[in-house]
Amino acid sequence: MPSDPIPGRSLVTRRAVADIVRTAVLGSYGVTGFAASLPERLLAAVGLATPGLDVRLGDGVDVELDLTVAYGVPIAEVGRQVDSAVRYALRHALDLEVTHLVIHIDGLRFAPAGAPPDAVHDDPGAVRSSDLADSGTDVA
Repeated sequence: MPSDPIPGRSLVTRRAVADIVRTAVLGSYGVTGFAASLPERLLAAVGLATPGLDVRLGDGVDVELDLTVAYGVPIAEVGRQVDSAVRYALRHALDLEVTHLVIHIDGLRFAPAGAPPDAVHDDPGAVRSSDLADSGTDVA
């Protein structure tokens, strides 16, 4: 059995890189999905496009992301988490460096209950925590 390594090469498709990036992005804090227009969503439904995700291979990897994030999370922190996750996943899985990474936050996604209320309207007859405290009642 030869002990010297045999030179060779491995090929990685753009789709494989896109799958690694997609998994890293969707596992990141605050990301709810990829943003896409109606034509992009239709093409994705038949398997012809990856909406919100553009990967270009060359000397390194160029990635452009269009994301939606959860309402109420710090957008800058989501961007940092996505950046770190994508770079780590490609470095760890394929030993590839990301040369250019662009993250666009294209929308906010609200909780399943719907949009946040516009304003809280006080009910004049409602009991407030200060009313309980002022009454001498022990409130836990």
